[in-house]
Amino acid sequence: MIKLFVKISILSIIIASCKVGPNYQRPAIKSPGEFRFAEGIQDTAIDLHWWELFRDEDLNKLIKIALANNYDVKIAASRIDEAMYIVGYNKADYWPALTYGISGSRGQDNVPSVGEVMGPYNNFAATANLVWELDFWGKYRRSTEAAQAELLASEYGMAAIQIGLISAVAETYFLLLDYRSLYEISVKTLESRKESLRIIKERFDKGIVAEIDLNQAQIQEAVAEAAIPLYKRAVAQTEHALSILLGVNPGQITITKTLMDQQVPPKIPTGVPSSLIERRPDVLAAEQIVAAQNARIGVAQALRYPSISISGMLGAASSELSTFFSGDAFVWSVGAGIFGPIFEFNKNKRRVQVERERMIQDSLNYAQTVIQAFREVEDALIEISTLEKESQARMKQMAAAQNAAKLSKERYNGGVTSYLEVLDSDRTQFDSELIASDTYQQYLNAYVKLYKALGGGWITEEQMKQAQSSQQ
Repeated sequence: MIKLFVKISILSIIIASCKVGPNYQRPAIKSPGEFRFAEGIQDTAIDLHWWELFRDEDLNKLIKIALANNYDVKIAASRIDEAMYIVGYNKADYWPALTYGISGSRGQDNVPSVGEVMGPYNNFAATANLVWELDFWGKYRRSTEAAQAELLASEYGMAAIQIGLISAVAETYFLLLDYRSLYEISVKTLESRKESLRIIKERFDKGIVAEIDLNQAQIQEAVAEAAIPLYKRAVAQTEHALSILLGVNPGQITITKTLMDQQVPPKIPTGVPSSLIERRPDVLAAEQIVAAQNARIGVAQALRYPSISISGMLGAASSELSTFFSGDAFVWSVGAGIFGPIFEFNKNKRRVQVERERMIQDSLNYAQTVIQAFREVEDALIEISTLEKESQARMKQMAAAQNAAKLSKERYNGGVTSYLEVLDSDRTQFDSELIASDTYQQYLNAYVKLYKALGGGWITEEQMKQAQSSQQ
């Protein structure tokens, strides 16, 4: 029997190279030669911690907390562990399944042809059983191949979640700074307009100005007063959103910097578009989904062929416990079998066709993921380019509006102009300050979007090395 198992083992090694189904090849993707708005900067360097380029310790601290506590990251980590266990589960099918059985019974039979009662009698048995289905057609190897691809997809998926989380924390952080800036602008404007209203009311009481001037001042005070609860609400809700990203209960976020304290990071080397295929984790995850589905075609094809299995049993059986361990109680058996489909109304053929169509769907999803990645980079690049100029223009507009508002008040107090000019200048100043803050926030977040679109932000040195090795 031992010789038989040795022969079978050698045979299984010989046929190990036999696997039905297509071997995986990456779907062909046509990449553009360069990014449309890259401004000639072509470098494939990946920043390890791009968020540190903003030089904001509050932001760095929040990102560190989010990576440790965020529930989406924890779920993704659990999915990786699950995928690892699935790989081991599928690999177990390579080898024989060894089971045991222990039984004991006592009974009595009636033999109708003789008319005698047999028994009572005992039956005791203990056996070790072996069943081994040879992976002749590669069914289990393809299944393991699919599980390994899904494991990689889970790992890339976690990297994508981490990058998305970091980007979300940074974007929400800058948005929070913007809302706080808008709140402070509203408070400052309200204080200024209250003072203006006080002066106008005194002049109205003395009959110097008309009632319309008083009403206009009251309107402007109410506009600023209404903006304060609006932005106070926005600040609180943004803090709550940021808290969820941090994996903590909604609450106030301690921040020491203002929006205008933020530094714009240096120009980003975008690299060539084709490098995105090797860099972005969501693209890499989509490719592994294609690879897993490709392997499932092999599994489906293997099910169309007969399965070859061997079985064995070794143990002892006796009617008496006293003779259970004697030589006469020794029992064994060895067997082999071939089982396969004959005719199932094209069920097995359709199974292969189903898996092939799923392969087509996953390949198209991969292609769509790639071109979507190209689009996100292009969108972020044009946002940076245009928002930089827009932000500079808004800053000039704000400075001019502030000066114009100051001059209008001086002209009005000197009796040179009407209060209508003061109102118009004050409204323009308020609006320009709000717009300048919002535009600068968008400018900062455009850099966040670009880093995310480029697939930057590898969390560990190991991930960095893997990405660089993949590119080579």
